[in-house]
Amino acid sequence: MPILLFLIDTSASMNQRTDLGTSYLDIAKGAVELFLKLRARDPASRGDRYMLVTYDEPPYCIKAGWKENHATFMSELKNLQASGLTTLGQALRSSFDLLNLNRLISGIDNYGQGRNPFFLEPSILITITDGNKLTSTASVQDELHLPLNSPLPGSELTKEPFRWDQRLFALVLRLPGVASTEPEQLGSVPTDESAITQMCEVTGGRSYCVRTQRMLNQCLESLVQKVQSGVVINFEKTGPDPLPVGEDGLMDSFRPSNSFAAQPWHSCHKLIYVRPNSKTGVPVGHWPIPESFWPDQNLPSLPPRTSHPVVRFSCIDCEPMVIDKLPFDKYELEPSPLTQYILERKSPHTCWQVFVTSSGKYNELGYPFGYLKASTTLTCVNLFVMPYNYPVLLPLLDDLFKVHKLKPNLKWRQAFDSYLKTLPPYYLLPLKKALRMMGAPNLISDNLDCGLSYSVISYLKKLSQQVVLVKTNKQKSFALRSAFPYSLV
Repeated sequence: MPILLFLIDTSASMNQRTDLGTSYLDIAKGAVELFLKLRARDPASRGDRYMLVTYDEPPYCIKAGWKENHATFMSELKNLQASGLTTLGQALRSSFDLLNLNRLISGIDNYGQGRNPFFLEPSILITITDGNKLTSTASVQDELHLPLNSPLPGSELTKEPFRWDQRLFALVLRLPGVASTEPEQLGSVPTDESAITQMCEVTGGRSYCVRTQRMLNQCLESLVQKVQSGVVINFEKTGPDPLPVGEDGLMDSFRPSNSFAAQPWHSCHKLIYVRPNSKTGVPVGHWPIPESFWPDQNLPSLPPRTSHPVVRFSCIDCEPMVIDKLPFDKYELEPSPLTQYILERKSPHTCWQVFVTSSGKYNELGYPFGYLKASTTLTCVNLFVMPYNYPVLLPLLDDLFKVHKLKPNLKWRQAFDSYLKTLPPYYLLPLKKALRMMGAPNLISDNLDCGLSYSVISYLKKLSQQVVLVKTNKQKSFALRSAFPYSLV
């Protein structure tokens, strides 16, 4: 299931040699081979797909893509040679475009219809480079710039070139050319100070400054652990800080809460783990994370979305709500200052509601679509994703089954209709499915409206057809390059 794309620096500077006489490019090749061996220990690696991209000009930079098998990947890796410029920006853009090639065909991004964490294509992009100055035919650059224009149809629908299930990691080789007489420093590997580091962090990944072979092996062990199924979310606090919790676990209103000082847990850019279903082997879910706009049939086009949704959490303690048979989705958060803060409060029986700004029609903050809650054992924090505006829906459904016995009166129907008006249209279908599972199939009409205009729906279909053409042309150019590797065609 995971896609592992290796982006190898094949600029001329990768011919430089370490104190052992090995070139940087040979070290990069060895690192890829060792990573594959380490990864093979995990039975889940049987579903991995490997891709290989270099710093060559597109489309010649793609050495192994969607169609090439593992044998081709290994053969192309073995035959890599270092020559040319350090065109990291273009190489990254080509890598992300390659990863995104199938997304419009599969509909995985679900533009304008909410984001489904359970519908994902987890990808790890590992670049191995010497971190030298970025070069082009025109100049030498200090900053990393990715080309703004992509040949991929539909790329304008997302502001960034990457998606929420794609993370970038960089192994920046800083091995000396002469043997060091100083003892090797032990401990964690620091991030590098080159231009690639910020790009890694923006995607939810990181860089490693590699100074010795031992550090390289340590990094590869760490990277194997990073191969996780999940999506990156920006968690942002809204409203005041909570009251501090005293040593007895009760709220302490006499201690200052320091509400106005920025704290690390106020804003976290982290993964939520999307675990595969134990029976089917693929993730299963019911509810989307809402869009940051209200779908309107008068909208001629979709507003571009950010790669990572901004999920705002309110620090007002609420009671976790669930009712019998209504499905919900549960995702564990990657450890962060936010999870640490919530766990230290030791309040597993309360939760903090989550929102997406502008997702509602009548409310700027939007209505809650779930909550953050510490596990009962206080070992992790989970994001519970519920139906939109669930604090209104759940009491209604509770009354429907317990009071009205599935025969609602006029007052209940009016309250339910009022609730539906607060619901983004793309929630109607999953809600109808959930009600059917609960034994109430006829509460929502069969004539469902997705909320998108005809022009937007037509455009998305057209994009899917264009991507098929682009994909076919890429495969032809790859076949041509394989047949005539030195041709100018």
